[in-house]
Amino acid sequence: MDEPTNEDRQRIIAHTRAWVDRAVIGLNLCPFARAAQAGGRIRYEISAARDPGGLLDDLGAAIAALAAADAREIETTLLIAPWTLGNFLDFNDFLDPAEALLERMGMAGELQIASFHPDYRFVDTDPDDIGNASNRSPYPILHLLRESSIDRAVASGADAETIVARNLRTLEELGPRGWARIMAACQADAG
Repeated sequence: MDEPTNEDRQRIIAHTRAWVDRAVIGLNLCPFARAAQAGGRIRYEISAARDPGGLLDDLGAAIAALAAADAREIETTLLIAPWTLGNFLDFNDFLDPAEALLERMGMAGELQIASFHPDYRFVDTDPDDIGNASNRSPYPILHLLRESSIDRAVASGADAETIVARNLRTLEELGPRGWARIMAACQADAG
């Protein structure tokens, strides 16, 4: 298969940025994303991998790059994987080797991996449960977060349980049609 064009990459990043702006920040699903996005401290990377092995290689490079970057310049990385792991169960299975890589690289405790997928599904939920939308994204995404950023958020009063409960209320009020409108707008924003 051909290497993605620069135009493909720009469209995918624009689509992902629109999702961050409209869904993640716009719905306040992650109260910490606004400052990082506004400050230009989110690195958007695209993996051209067509298989899990290639994605694991790209993940290793992204982990190393984030670890080496000044946190005041790059706080977090979204590694976007549009050409592999489209099946959510395969993506979910990939998270174990991803975590093992983080451990092998000596970055466990320094970085965390959060996961997002177009078909994300929490354990013990129905596929159409609107609560799954909190982790639904336009493409499979591995989000690399600095532990220090999480520690600062917790110190400022962020409570994970409160955030999860608020997100669920927000998504239930929005409903499936509202979520579909937001995701369509994200795609339209990308051109």
